[in-house]
Amino acid sequence: MRARIREMELDGRLLQKPTPETRQKLETVIRQTLADHQISLPLLEAETFYQRVLSTLVGFGRLQPLLDDPDITEVMVNGPNSPVWIERDGRLLTTDVFLSEQEILLLIDRIVQPINRRVDQFNPYVDARLPDGSRVNIAVPPIAIRGPYLTIRKFRPALTMEKLIRFGSLPEDVVPFLASAVEARLSILVSGGTGSGKTSFLNALAAFIPPDERIITIEDAAELQLQQPHVVPFESKMANIQGLGEVTIRDLVRNALRMRPDRIVVGEVRGKEALDLIKALNTGHEGSLGTIHANSPADTISRLETLAMEAGEGLSSQVLRDQIFGGVHMIVFLKRFPDGRRRVTQITELTAIKDHQIFLGDIYRYRHETDRLERTEHVPERLLELARSFGKELRL
Repeated sequence: MRARIREMELDGRLLQKPTPETRQKLETVIRQTLADHQISLPLLEAETFYQRVLSTLVGFGRLQPLLDDPDITEVMVNGPNSPVWIERDGRLLTTDVFLSEQEILLLIDRIVQPINRRVDQFNPYVDARLPDGSRVNIAVPPIAIRGPYLTIRKFRPALTMEKLIRFGSLPEDVVPFLASAVEARLSILVSGGTGSGKTSFLNALAAFIPPDERIITIEDAAELQLQQPHVVPFESKMANIQGLGEVTIRDLVRNALRMRPDRIVVGEVRGKEALDLIKALNTGHEGSLGTIHANSPADTISRLETLAMEAGEGLSSQVLRDQIFGGVHMIVFLKRFPDGRRRVTQITELTAIKDHQIFLGDIYRYRHETDRLERTEHVPERLLELARSFGKELRL
């Protein structure tokens, strides 16, 4: 049966997400194979059998119901004969789905074949994107001790600021301040831990960029869904099997500077591109946005400095801190709580720099007692002055 399907020379992407026509062709192959082997099934049993066989040939087999569930955001396969895990409403849960090693390997082959990638003992991990935009990470032995492993982060429609308010991520009365900060061309970093909702928040924040501006977005895997008319998206590219053709985030940031951007939006700053972004923010590209992994606003500064130093251009930490202060104006920090709640817990101004030491001031701070982000007594004098230099007023 599989030999006949190979002879059909179907695009591998059609096996991931088959059209009705493709499913009909495959069902014909199944019927013909049964007939060739003189196997007949009662009508009711035949229909069930066809669907079971089809589920192994197309889509994602026994994972497909999990991927079709709109409440599930992530699917994690931790090796053969181990329960498949899911993330639902921000919480990790086990399922009663178990996959054999052969099933996992078939799924991996179905994912990597259309994008001409290879995963084996010499290339034991790979990132990929499904036709629907979902992100996939694959790992196989020898690095995957109990592998093969498969992690699928499902693509979701972008969350608007209104939806984030409804989910309790932040109160409605904070939004006018954030909108005015973006309109006033303040450079903002969204930081937090893994799974805290940084990309979703960045997408909602970037929606406040005026529609008459040219926006260049740069990501490892395209997730941002900006609706402005002049958005130019870029995505990094891994090297091919021969080790050629890699295009890094740093390459894309450097290229973006030659494209007359009004704003640069970096999906995640996590490498040497930190230095190029800092330079851009200090040379007329204010109002740019990005995310970065960090444990606090203060750690955000430290991590940005560390990443920039990895670029190896010999800049001292003192010079880097001066440039970070000059280019970054505000930090929005998000946290994911054990029960799955995602909250903005701090909105922080970079207030001053003295002897190369950056000082921070929380404009808003989360209170556990009220489960609410609340205004502090801190007056963001620097941000107010920067906004006025662009003819804008912050709505505090």
